[in-house]
Amino acid sequence: MKEAMDAPTTRQATERTDEEFVSRKLIRPSLGSAPPRTEPVSERRERLERTDRAPSGGPRRMNSSDQTHAENYYYQKQIQSKTPVVVVLKDGEQIQGVIEWYDRTCIKMARTNGSNLLVYKPSIRYIYKAGEAQKT
Repeated sequence: MKEAMDAPTTRQATERTDEEFVSRKLIRPSLGSAPPRTEPVSERRERLERTDRAPSGGPRRMNSSDQTHAENYYYQKQIQSKTPVVVVLKDGEQIQGVIEWYDRTCIKMARTNGSNLLVYKPSIRYIYKAGEAQKT
């Protein structure tokens, strides 16, 4: 029964010529141009003013192009020369040693009179070379 129903439809499909399909045109939207704006100029100004403001969540983060990478340069120089440094923590404790490596959040200190330490950068107040006198 199903074969009898399929026969007329296949006959009609084979009777069509390719000329019917050639005249069809594919319509694609132009992606290069934006549609014209219909909102009033005053609404556009308000929207621009809202987007120009800093978010209320806190200060803006620095763009990567604004970074000088001075911290990275300092750490690399101290690691290569194996300079003994003193790390002063926020609680006043001083750690003396050589910086072995660093990453975004911490530095590894190799100490001669104790075990190696992993010091988190947010806990560091400042760093100075061990040979220099501390200026207060």
